[in-house]
Amino acid sequence: MKHGPSSESVIPTVTGFSPGFAALGLEAPLLATLETLGYEEPTPIQREAIPPLLTGRDLLGQAATGTGKTAAFALPMLQRIGHASKTHPSGLVLVPTRELAIQVGDAAQRYGKELRVRVLPVYGGQSIGPQLHALKRGVDVVVATPGRALDHIRRGSLKLHEVKIIVLDEADEMLDMGFADDLDAILAGTPKTKQTALFSATIPPRIRAIAHRHLQNPIEITIAKEPVKAGTAPRVQQTAYIVTRPHRAAALARVIDVTNANSALVFCRTRLEVDEVTAMLTGRGHKAEAIHGGMNQGQRDRVMQAFKAGQTELLVATDVAARGLDIPQVSHVINYDLPSSAEVYVHRIGRTGRAGREGAAITILDPREQRLLRTIEQHTKARVTVLPIPSVADLRARQLDRVQAAVEQVLRDGPLDAFKHLVERLSAHPPAEVAAAALKLLVRAQGGERQEQEIPVISVGQPEFGKPIRDARHSGGRLHGRSAGADRPSTGRTRQGGRAGEMARVYIGVGREAGIRPGDLVGAIANEAKVNSNIIGAIEIENRFSIVDVPASMASGIIEVLGRARIKGRRVPVRLFRD
Repeated sequence: MKHGPSSESVIPTVTGFSPGFAALGLEAPLLATLETLGYEEPTPIQREAIPPLLTGRDLLGQAATGTGKTAAFALPMLQRIGHASKTHPSGLVLVPTRELAIQVGDAAQRYGKELRVRVLPVYGGQSIGPQLHALKRGVDVVVATPGRALDHIRRGSLKLHEVKIIVLDEADEMLDMGFADDLDAILAGTPKTKQTALFSATIPPRIRAIAHRHLQNPIEITIAKEPVKAGTAPRVQQTAYIVTRPHRAAALARVIDVTNANSALVFCRTRLEVDEVTAMLTGRGHKAEAIHGGMNQGQRDRVMQAFKAGQTELLVATDVAARGLDIPQVSHVINYDLPSSAEVYVHRIGRTGRAGREGAAITILDPREQRLLRTIEQHTKARVTVLPIPSVADLRARQLDRVQAAVEQVLRDGPLDAFKHLVERLSAHPPAEVAAAALKLLVRAQGGERQEQEIPVISVGQPEFGKPIRDARHSGGRLHGRSAGADRPSTGRTRQGGRAGEMARVYIGVGREAGIRPGDLVGAIANEAKVNSNIIGAIEIENRFSIVDVPASMASGIIEVLGRARIKGRRVPVRLFRD
């Protein structure tokens, strides 16, 4: 890990709060909020980035998705602008996609609750009217995609002359999506005295070029990958399920229901998540207990005794709370959040598959965390198999299998004489119907008739282990306006929607004459169709139309959504392109 000079001032410790965060120099209102949210200790990027950002230093940070970057830049920003003039935005965060704008905006709003900071996510695909109204009323922090931010700047609705801090999050993705010119235009309109932080999973030459143009003597932080020796990862079956954040809790419940985990340790990042997940699982009929740093020793001991005795099936915990716990038999380790490092991942899953027993490690994965998953695979030298989320039909079939097994066990164990009299009293009905009714009652008692919703499937093409998969944008064809892979090698990103060759060409009736750039099309497809930008292949922009390669399995849905949306402020024809 490397970084520039740090402030020599002594950082005061605030008593009553987590010493990890208090030692970073955060003020009491933010510490109180972190305490309420259940954050127990800072991640490496938070420990390294927060102190210099609080002193006003520019920063260039390299860290992958899922390492805690949002809190690393949002907490210092909120503290510094909390005392600033608020006529116009004091903070601006630029992100590549609508989903990330919403996610970062929600997080910043939660962190700034005690400071009464007003946060506004601004992105395309949403009516501009409410955004204009909110900006006119006044906001403190704007979290925006570059295209929509530039739109507001040109309208005069987003004024940047009072911006004190600007953050570029996932900068490499924004460049991949063709936003380089937009970023330069936005940054050029901000005060020279502003503080700038740039975060990126990789730091290729093009990122350093932006840093050189817009950052002043930045401190540089790299969250190094922990060396994990080959063979140190336990020999357990490792699987992952990729699902968007809104469906994460439902996916966790579905996976637990289908896998029939009977002695599982579920890891969450914060105490608040632990409590929410425990309540959700208990509400679905599972025997779940929480354990985290907010509990006293007596409560912890009671929970552990119940788990060891088999009275509790699911133990939901934070990493901090799980340290030092002696749990000899764990059938499953489930990561509700992908941990921020391979070292933590190995430590978590090492709690199953002990003493020669079989074990299973399951991870609920956000689509944006696929790169971090590949990093963990490379470090552990072990394959993590990505599986589709079980469907409602899969769940029903598994429930019936369990009921059948239970009935067969009762038939073997006997005796059944006391119940045969009841069967005789029901002899007016066909025996098969009596048995079916009894089974229905059993399924109902186990929650099997609960209403279940299908969880959207994210199709992921998984490469052979050890062989990086090429980005969809490198799949051939002419790419107008950006280089097809010239700036950086393949990063091992997975593509959605199938293998190369299973692409469809979509005609979009707007082109160069309307000022269309690749970033406009990528942003429109990713935001409107709610898909990962990595699925998008070659882009051709002609004078009056454009052609975009997308996975054939997703083409009809993308065409339907784009046909109803507005691109550059107007509706345009969208259809399959035929040569």
